[in-house]
Amino acid sequence: MNNVVGNALRVGVVSSAVIILFGTALLMANKGLSTMSNDLTYNNGQVPHGSFNISLSGLFNGLASLQPYSIIELGVIVLLATPLARVIISVFLFAAEGDKIFVYITAVVLILLLFSMLVTPFIPLFHA
Repeated sequence: MNNVVGNALRVGVVSSAVIILFGTALLMANKGLSTMSNDLTYNNGQVPHGSFNISLSGLFNGLASLQPYSIIELGVIVLLATPLARVIISVFLFAAEGDKIFVYITAVVLILLLFSMLVTPFIPLFHA
């Protein structure tokens, strides 16, 4: 079980790093080092990539046209999904082992993770 979970985490982190590095290389190839360093300089009132569409459709459109910021965003999403995948895999592995108490505990953790990702953004109290 530890090997399966460890491999899932390893694959998630490595694939995320590869995707982010590809997006960064594409960004450097498109903009050049001097322009990119100006874009990435911290400015409190400005987003470095300008008016980037952050919706799901904007992500898919950006990936289809190989926009560097969309590719980097995909890498971050893969990195964030890695622990979720670990919990999902753990539920199935505990069920395969017949360890009911850990299936229940891990299922509660999965429900809490999904709640925090899918429901919490719509609660007005949590809006900045």
